Amino acid sequence: MNDNPPPETTEAEQAGRWQPGQSGNPAGRPRGSRHAALLALDAIGADGAAEVMQAVVGAAKAGDMRAADILLRRLWPEGRGRPVPFTLPTMRAAADIVPALAAVADAVAAGDLSPEEGHAVAGIVEVQRRAIETADLERRLSALEGRDAP
Repeated sequence: MNDNPPPETTEAEQAGRWQPGQSGNPAGRPRGSRHAALLALDAIGADGAAEVMQAVVGAAKAGDMRAADILLRRLWPEGRGRPVPFTLPTMRAAADIVPALAAVADAVAAGDLSPEEGHAVAGIVEVQRRAIETADLERRLSALEGRDAP
């Protein structure tokens, strides 16, 4: 182990060092450029992509459901949420949560919401419940401490 402290730098030596936010190698690799190995892999993939696609299409036509699934997921990506016409009761107190969840369950049972959509809406109701509970606890704590609640 070396017990000698590093030598102190003079102002002249310090002047040649990088300033905060300044690159230590301004002539380095440009932003967005890619490593040569990755470029080579991309070229290999591009050369064989048409053949691979033809093989997957052929397998799907022959009844390979995994190949068909691969193609369909690329051609028609799964939908990610959509607006649904659904009126949720106003939730201002903890007692309002039960009717709101009942409305969600009724909408799922009636087919107005899919089970996945019902689950998502129930999650929103849960977040609202936690917000109501937090505000209520804060109000109660303030009252116990003798301060006026907001």
